[in-house]
Amino acid sequence: MKIKINTTLLAAFMLLCVSSAFPQAKKPTIMILPSDVWCNTNGYMIEFDNQGTKVKVPDYKKAFQENADLLLVISKINGLMADRGFPLKNAESVLKSLANESAEDAMLTSKGGAGVVESPIDKLKKSAKADIIMQLTWTVNTTGPKKSITFNLQGLDSYTDKQIATAAGTGAPSFSAELPVLLEEAVLAHLDLFNNTLQAHFTDMFDNGREITIRIKKFDSWENDLETDYEGKELSAQIEDWLAKNTVKGRFSTTDATDNMMYIEQVRIPLYDETGKAIDARGFCKGLQTYLKNPPYSIVNKLMMKGLGQATIVLGDK
Repeated sequence: MKIKINTTLLAAFMLLCVSSAFPQAKKPTIMILPSDVWCNTNGYMIEFDNQGTKVKVPDYKKAFQENADLLLVISKINGLMADRGFPLKNAESVLKSLANESAEDAMLTSKGGAGVVESPIDKLKKSAKADIIMQLTWTVNTTGPKKSITFNLQGLDSYTDKQIATAAGTGAPSFSAELPVLLEEAVLAHLDLFNNTLQAHFTDMFDNGREITIRIKKFDSWENDLETDYEGKELSAQIEDWLAKNTVKGRFSTTDATDNMMYIEQVRIPLYDETGKAIDARGFCKGLQTYLKNPPYSIVNKLMMKGLGQATIVLGDK
C-alpha cells in the first residue's frame, strides 16, 4: 500500500527542525548614556584626580537624579530598542550599585607601591559589562508654536571605544510639546539601520573575536626581562606563541616590543568561554598570567585592568 505524503506538511516540519537547530543570533547587550557634550552643556560634569592629572568626566549619577527629561528620553530609546529584541542594561541601576563601593576598591596597588586608578567611566563599564555603549545627544528646536528635535546616536564598542554605528537627524516640526514623542518621531526613521549595523558588528565579534589591548611590563626589582631565554626562546616570543594558540584564529598585532615592555593591539579573544560565560580582557589574561607563573617560567606577576578591554601584566612582583 502506498502512503501519500503531504509535501507542504513535510516542508513545514523540515523548516521547524532547521529553526530549532539554529537559534536566532545572539544579540549584543547595550547600555544607553547621555553624551559628554550633553552632560557638559547641561552642567553635569565632575573632576577627578587620575594619578596627578585632573580629568573631567560626565557626572551620570547627578544627571539621572536631577534631570527628568534625561530619564524620559532614555526610557523611550530603551522601549524602541526592546521592541527590536535588543537586551538593555539600566545605567541608573548600575550607578546605584557602584555608589556602594569605596574609592579604595577602585585602586589596584602592588606590594612594591605600583598602582593604577580607574576612572569613573571605566568602573561603570566594568560593572555593566555591556557590549555596546549608545551615546545620545539631543536638542529641542523651537519655531513659533512648533517644536522639533535634533538627535545624534553613537554606538561605541565598550572594549575599544571605537565608533561602530551612528544615526543623526532632525524630526519634522510638530505641535507636540512632549519630548519623548518628538524623539520617537525623529529617531524611528534611522533606528532599524542603526540596529542592523550594531548587530553586524556583534556578529563579526562572534565570528572573529572581541578586540582587546595587552601591555606587558616589568618591575625594576626583577632581574630578568623580555629578552631572557626560556627553553631556547626569548620570553617575548614565548608570550606571542601563547597568544597565537589562544586568540581567535591567532589574531593579534605586536605594535611595540623592547627588553622591558610589549604593546600588543588587536588581540581577538572569544566572546564566551566553554560554559557560556562572557569573557573580558581580565578573564582572558588570567590564562596568560597563570601560564607565566608556572614552570618553566615561574614568574611572579601582577594583572591590572583599565576598563573592559585593556589589561597590563607586570612581571617580577605583585
